[in-house]
Amino acid sequence: MDYFDRPEVGLNVLILDVQSKKTEFPELPELSELVLSAGFLAKVVVTATIDRPNPKWFVGKGKVNELKEIVAGRDVHLLVVNCEISGAQHRNLEKFLGIRVITRTELIIFIFGERAKTSEGKLQVELAQLYHLQSRLVGGWSHLDRQKGGVGLRGAGERQSEIDKRLVGQKIKLIQAKISRVSERRETGRKSRAKGGLSRVALVGYTNAGKSTLFNALTSSNVVAEDKLFATLDPTVRRVEIPGTGDIAVSDTVGFISHLPTLLIDSFRATLEEVVGADLLLHVVDASDVNWRDKIQQVNTVLCEIQCDQIPQVLCFNKWDLLAEAEKTLLPQTAVGVSSKTNFGIDFLLEELSRVLGVNAPYSVWIRAEDGASRSWLYSTGAVLEESLCDDSALRLRIQADNWLVGQIKKKGLAIDVEEVASLSRMKQGDF
Repeated sequence: MDYFDRPEVGLNVLILDVQSKKTEFPELPELSELVLSAGFLAKVVVTATIDRPNPKWFVGKGKVNELKEIVAGRDVHLLVVNCEISGAQHRNLEKFLGIRVITRTELIIFIFGERAKTSEGKLQVELAQLYHLQSRLVGGWSHLDRQKGGVGLRGAGERQSEIDKRLVGQKIKLIQAKISRVSERRETGRKSRAKGGLSRVALVGYTNAGKSTLFNALTSSNVVAEDKLFATLDPTVRRVEIPGTGDIAVSDTVGFISHLPTLLIDSFRATLEEVVGADLLLHVVDASDVNWRDKIQQVNTVLCEIQCDQIPQVLCFNKWDLLAEAEKTLLPQTAVGVSSKTNFGIDFLLEELSRVLGVNAPYSVWIRAEDGASRSWLYSTGAVLEESLCDDSALRLRIQADNWLVGQIKKKGLAIDVEEVASLSRMKQGDF
């Protein structure tokens, strides 16, 4: 169910980019990308610098008149404001300009509504709409007389706005109860995976960093991966086998964005629980984004807000194939470079995840060429990563094994040495 009228996709948009020295507002490039992701066309951009909000229109009268002239002279049907404005300011702008006005938060909710496919996703979008509607009811019905008493009402003197606030509050509680049941099912699934000894890895990162594409590369899945903001709303969990290690559970989650509205964090808390319950966060960064440092900080800010900043992270720079060699040297040396489209670096990323999770270090095992039984046995365990022939005709098998398997290898009298892999994934980055 929608609780505010949806603009038609394809409309020409006038963007109002509000800036202030005292308050940090979302940046224009991101808002423009949100507009495009929603299916609108950014026709005109107007920048307004304010010291403090105008009570009537948020921006000054001169700027509103400028917007009026643009609406009269250009083919625009929708104004998108990059920040939150009050309900009264919203109505005043629409009445004066004669076109539909939406805020950045409404734009994001609109995109979420377009992307949500599962019942859970639709519930979370509905809850976000209700939270937003609840904040708009104050003063929204001041033109109505007081209502008479009746069944379900508090009695004479109750305003329409009070009735609506109460009904919205009841609806919020109903949706929260439904989402809570979904959350309980997720928690049961997480406990089941934990009992099975599965370590949990959650992909996090800025929206459109390529998380879903990387998720598909890691898990051989085919979840929707599009070059648009918020392509993924519903979390997906898959098992990933690391040779010699066993399975880990990897989850793809909703992307983050700067100035993420609190109501969206509250609405999608059930989805974000996949992040909260993770043993390790795989922080995916778009290596081709010139603002990757800011994006990393913004993601970490959201992680702090949902109290996940203490969970260990592996920093992964995706879209490695889009970088020149000189650009690669500017990225953090502690990060792992991968290309989800070409599968470059995926094996090394899995090794890094295994190492950080503290499961099963890589080892080298030497076997006599004639010892086919030992070679066959090692392959049957699924532990062998690669095989090479040594100068003395012995076979060197590179494996990934837990303590039990190491013990079995030693019982068989085979030569085995642990490898130093702290920088293994980074050594190969320059070989792209």
